[in-house]
Amino acid sequence: MILVFKNSWALLLGMLLLMIGNGLQGTLMGVRGGIEGFSTFQLSLITSAYFVGFLGGSRLAPEFIRRVGHVRVFAALGSFISAALILYPTLTDPISWFVLRVVIGFCFSGVYVTAESWLNNSTTNALRGQTLSIYMIVQMAGIVTAQGLLNIGDPAGYVLFVIPSVLVSVSFAPILLSVTPTPAFETTKQMSLKELYAISPLGFVGTLILGSIFSAQFGMSAVYATEAGLSVGQISIFIASIFIGAMVLQYPIGWMSDRMDRRVLIMIISIIGAGSSLLGWALGQNFTMLLVAGFLMGGMSTPLYSLLIAYTNDYLEVEDMAAASGGLLFVNGLGAIGGPVITGWIMTQMGPQGFWVFIMLLMMIMVLYALYRTTRRQSVYAAEDDYDSVPYASISPSSTMVAVEVAQELYVDTAEEMAEDGDT
Repeated sequence: MILVFKNSWALLLGMLLLMIGNGLQGTLMGVRGGIEGFSTFQLSLITSAYFVGFLGGSRLAPEFIRRVGHVRVFAALGSFISAALILYPTLTDPISWFVLRVVIGFCFSGVYVTAESWLNNSTTNALRGQTLSIYMIVQMAGIVTAQGLLNIGDPAGYVLFVIPSVLVSVSFAPILLSVTPTPAFETTKQMSLKELYAISPLGFVGTLILGSIFSAQFGMSAVYATEAGLSVGQISIFIASIFIGAMVLQYPIGWMSDRMDRRVLIMIISIIGAGSSLLGWALGQNFTMLLVAGFLMGGMSTPLYSLLIAYTNDYLEVEDMAAASGGLLFVNGLGAIGGPVITGWIMTQMGPQGFWVFIMLLMMIMVLYALYRTTRRQSVYAAEDDYDSVPYASISPSSTMVAVEVAQELYVDTAEEMAEDGDT
């Protein structure tokens, strides 16, 4: 781990600052939107706009990088982010915010692709797994830290919009001044969605559902908390609890994933996730119970993304693992676009508690579909007595194609090593 920090500290510091800036502006949108009098449904559309931009950026940024290089793409997109953040408190109408959120989502996606490419290039094959794990921790730590910054200014003013703009601008310095050389950017051929669904229906459907769950958490939790009457300090603590849960429970779930039937674990995690939403719905008026619900909700949903990818890989040939990553990422992005809009509509009909109802329903759909799939296909564990699963790798649902492909490379390397050991 020390060697990872020695090789990549500048890149990791830059990514930490980026995540703090993104985490702060994401929460601030929900709080400031309520102050400006935006309706719940308008805020849900504004939230969804980020994921529209993010999905578009993940598809187009690699082409930009190939044409003009990492440095120019990074600097250009970063400038747009800083400018958009400053414009938020000036253009306080839903249409302007929607456009700005599309721009920010697009630019953050491109910036993440660029930075993750550098990070991947700065490490060795032997340290790639540790680097991915540390990167995951940095992502979550940045979002949690951002919630603390929400308390240092007035959401109705300008200061809280200036802070993420400055953080994003400053984050470029350690990355661009790093001695790590600019990497060559290559992408793998993507697998068609039809092929991906045929190989792993649960992986496909589960990733689609999870995209909606994660985007609702990331984008609508502040809207829910504002409508529920929480103070700014309480909102920041509640949202932090979601990502702390994701950070703390990622590794215990990963450990279990490598030691049991992953379909069973998917069902268990989804049941606990649905239970946490039921807890938030029934007892969310008690702030302590609300934090417990948030911790469990985040702790179940975020690791579920890595688990679904690992499960899908159980049914892939080694040579297809990298190609499948693009399809899974795209499916997750499609779910993420729809999640906030549906959440906003339900909250409009039911009030703020609709936030919990939506997540609970999706978790239960995940349980029922996983249970259905157990009746349609024999588990790989049952099919092969000497089966050894390819180890779980921690990935965030907000990661770009670069991080997902790095994880797939780890799967491929491990699968090949396991095959060689079997031959001997």
